[in-house]
Amino acid sequence: MPPTLWGYNTKTPGYEYSPDKARALLAKAGFPNGFETQLWALPVQRPYNPNGQQSAEMIQADLAKVGIKASIVKYEWAEYLKRAKDGESAIGMFGWNGDNGDPDNFLATLLSCAAVGGSNYAQWCDKEYDALVVKAKRTSNQAERAKLYEKAQEVFHREAPWVPMAHSVVYQPMLKTVQGYRMSPFGAVQFFGVSLK
Repeated sequence: MPPTLWGYNTKTPGYEYSPDKARALLAKAGFPNGFETQLWALPVQRPYNPNGQQSAEMIQADLAKVGIKASIVKYEWAEYLKRAKDGESAIGMFGWNGDNGDPDNFLATLLSCAAVGGSNYAQWCDKEYDALVVKAKRTSNQAERAKLYEKAQEVFHREAPWVPMAHSVVYQPMLKTVQGYRMSPFGAVQFFGVSLK
């Protein structure tokens, strides 16, 4: 969820970078020597990830530092999505551009139990998280909704069904003579009220 969106939890800390702790957790989980897995490289360019292959190589190198040997796999985009919806990806890359300015468009659309088999590519269904998101969706008071979404983000952070990598920053170049143009947060290009001086 973008940090500029209302309901974003600014108090949730980032994850600590500690290969030593990661190795200790792997050993505790029964993988003292790591394991082998597949890492799916995003096959398309997106504002939030313009180079899926390079991102996969960077992740692969980080995983190797803690004993996880990840082989990079690539599929054509439609095949990638189909296989991911079927739950085949061990580690995949996905992203999202919201289209309505509501936290629900991120928190429910991408992580609710109802979205498993659809846009919830992690196939993650957490009852505590889901109850918070469903309650927020049914609440009309924005301040109350924001608190519920903030609590849901705390559950997300604790359970870590996926690890957020980046938020896109989008630019729109134009001539200095253009007046009244406003970038849409939803990716649309609109020229209502635009003129040239």
